[in-house]
Amino acid sequence: MLTESKINKMKNYKYLLIGLLSILSISSDSISQRSKLNVLFIIADDLNCDIGAYGNSIIKTPNIDRLVKNGVLFGNAHVQYPLCGPSRASFMTGLYPDQTKIKQLRINIRDAIPEVITIGQKFRQEKYHSVRIGKIFHYHNPSHIGTSGNDDNYTWDQTVNPYGRDKLEEYKINTLKPQRYGGTLSWLAAEGTDEEQTDGIGANETIEFLDKFAKSRENFFLAFGLFRPHTPYVAPKRYYDLYDSKDIEIPEVSNDYLNSIPKIAAQSVRPSAKSEQHDLDKDLARTIKKAYYATTSFIDAQVGRVLDKLKETGLDKNTIVVFTSDHGYHLGEHGHWMKKTLFDNGTRIPLIVSGPGINKNQKIMDAPIEMIDIYPTLMDLTGKKTPSFVSGRSFASLLNDSSKKVRESALSQVIIANSGSSVEGYSIKTDRYRLTQWGENGIHGFELYDHNFDKQELNNLAHNEDYKNIRDSLKIVISNRITDARKKPYGITKQYIPKETGQPKPIYSYPKSKF
Repeated sequence: MLTESKINKMKNYKYLLIGLLSILSISSDSISQRSKLNVLFIIADDLNCDIGAYGNSIIKTPNIDRLVKNGVLFGNAHVQYPLCGPSRASFMTGLYPDQTKIKQLRINIRDAIPEVITIGQKFRQEKYHSVRIGKIFHYHNPSHIGTSGNDDNYTWDQTVNPYGRDKLEEYKINTLKPQRYGGTLSWLAAEGTDEEQTDGIGANETIEFLDKFAKSRENFFLAFGLFRPHTPYVAPKRYYDLYDSKDIEIPEVSNDYLNSIPKIAAQSVRPSAKSEQHDLDKDLARTIKKAYYATTSFIDAQVGRVLDKLKETGLDKNTIVVFTSDHGYHLGEHGHWMKKTLFDNGTRIPLIVSGPGINKNQKIMDAPIEMIDIYPTLMDLTGKKTPSFVSGRSFASLLNDSSKKVRESALSQVIIANSGSSVEGYSIKTDRYRLTQWGENGIHGFELYDHNFDKQELNNLAHNEDYKNIRDSLKIVISNRITDARKKPYGITKQYIPKETGQPKPIYSYPKSKF
C-alpha cells in the first residue's frame, strides 16, 4: 500500500530525474556547440609572397613563418582578379569575377548579385557569430579608413572600423605624387607605437573579441582585415630600422622583353597613368622596397599578437586559421610596381591554413589552388554544406594528404585599359606552365612561360615551335576554363553589371551587449 510518504518520495525522484535529464540535455547542447570548429580569417592588403616562409631571406616575418610550422603552406595559390574590389567580392562568394560581375573597385556586392550568400553570412546561418575588423570587402585605402567602405551588412553580426595615427598624419607621407597615397608609391617611417596605427588598433580589437569568445564559448567566424602593406607604406620607425637599403635588391629588367609580349600585356606593366613609377632611380627604388618590407614586418607583428592571444585563450585547439592576401604585388619585377597584372607576381598569394586535424609544417608548392576554393574548404572543415552556387573546390583533403590534387590549373583574369577601350585577359597557372590569353580567343595575343626554366616569366614561349604542343593543349584548357567561369551560378537568378558607387557606405556598428 502506497503511503503519503512513499508518494512524496516518488515525486521527489521524478523531479530529480527530470532535473538530471535537463542538465544532461543542456550539457549535451553545450558540448555540441563547443565541439564545432571556429574560424579566424586573417587577410593582408597587397601582400605578395615576399615572406620568410616562401623563401625570402631578407624579409623578417617570424610570426607568419611560425604559423607555417603549425599548418600547411600553399605555394601555387592564385587570386581570380589581381585588384582589391573584384578579388574580395570573388573569394567572399566563391564565385569567379565573370559570375559576380564585379570587375571594378567601388562596388557594393548586393548591387551585382543580391541573392548571394557570402562566407560570413553562411556562418551566421549556422549560428556562428560573424565579426569583421578592418578591411574584408573593398575599401579605398587609405581614404576609406574609418568607414565601412563597400562592406556588406548581411555578412556580419558585428563590425569594427579602426582609425589610427597613419590616417591622421597623412600630411607627413612621402609620395611620388603630391597628396596621392593609395594608388601611388608612398611611404612613412612613423613616430609612435604599433597600437596607434590602424592595423595595431585592429589587432587590439581582434584580441578583445578572442577574449570574449573564450568566455562566452560562442562559435565564431572572426575576420581580421589588415590595411597594410598597401600604399602608403606606413609603419613605426623600428620596422624600418630592421632593414639596410644596401641589402635591398631591385630586379634588373631590360625593356627589350616588352617587344616579346602582346602590346596589351606590355601596357599592364607600363600603365600610362603610372608613368612616375616607370624606370625608377635605383636608390629611390630601394627606399620604396625597404618601406614595403618594413610595413610587411609591421603587419607580421600584429598577426603575431593575435596568434599569441588565440593560444593564450586555448581557442587554438578549436580554431581553423587562414592567412592570405587579396592579390600579389610587383616590387620592380617586369619593371612594374604595384598590382593588376597576369604575371605570377600579380596573381600569386600567400596562403597558409592551420588548425585541428591539419598537417603541421608542410609546404605544398605545386598543386594549383584558387582563392575561391577557401569558401568550400571552410565549409568542409567545419562540417557545413557548401551552397550550390559556389564555383570553388574544397582543398580540405590536401590539408592532411599532400599527394592529392583538386584542380589542374588556377584561373585569373583582368581588364586593362587600351586607348579609350579595354581588353580582357585570362591566365591559367598549372604546376609548371602559365598561359595568358588577351582578348576573346586570344585576338590580342598569347603568352606562355615554363616555370621549370623561367620562374620570373620573362621568356615568352608563345611562338616557340618547341612548345607548340604544350601551347595548343593549354589553349583548349583555358578556353574550357573561361566557359565554366562564365556559367550562371546555380540558384542565383539575379545578376547585374554594376557601376562604381564612388562613395563608401556609412559607418554602422552593432551593440556589444551580446556578450
